[in-house]
Amino acid sequence: MDEKHSSDAELLCAAAEGDSRAFELFYRRYEPWLVTRLRYRCSDAALVDDVVQETFLAIWRGTARYSEQPGADAAGWLWRIGTRRLTDAQRGHGTRQRLLQALGRFRTTHQPSAEDEVLEGLPHSDLAQALARLPAELSAVLQATVVDGLTTAEAAAVLRIPAGTVKTRAMRARRRLRKELT
Repeated sequence: MDEKHSSDAELLCAAAEGDSRAFELFYRRYEPWLVTRLRYRCSDAALVDDVVQETFLAIWRGTARYSEQPGADAAGWLWRIGTRRLTDAQRGHGTRQRLLQALGRFRTTHQPSAEDEVLEGLPHSDLAQALARLPAELSAVLQATVVDGLTTAEAAAVLRIPAGTVKTRAMRARRRLRKELT
């Protein structure tokens, strides 16, 4: 196909039929023009380059078809595809940027709480050894009320024992721990 004597419409029709040479000629003719025009609308050169590539890929793959009608303008048709893709990309890019900014505000280094620090040191401490020696029913009450922070009523419900029993076991567990740790 002769580059100088082929109209845009002829190139597009041939490209639609799989003529890679016609597509290449159309691409060479309009790629710089489309890049320049889209950069007036968007200062992100990488985004514009991506949009231009997507636009021409849509033409090559046939998802964007040029219909040769009297007075149809190939450049105008290409411009409509390019601007729509740019708008879509900017919307998606803007959404991603806003999401990344929002997530960036929440990024902090993890600093363990005071509870985490105490619990981390427990396995090898005297307290851990004393807790391990408690009978299971006393240990369960301390776990529920002290570590899990449940109220007496909540602990009673979880352990399926009366609230008075929770209070009694908690008192017995504290006495035993005090005795072992002093």
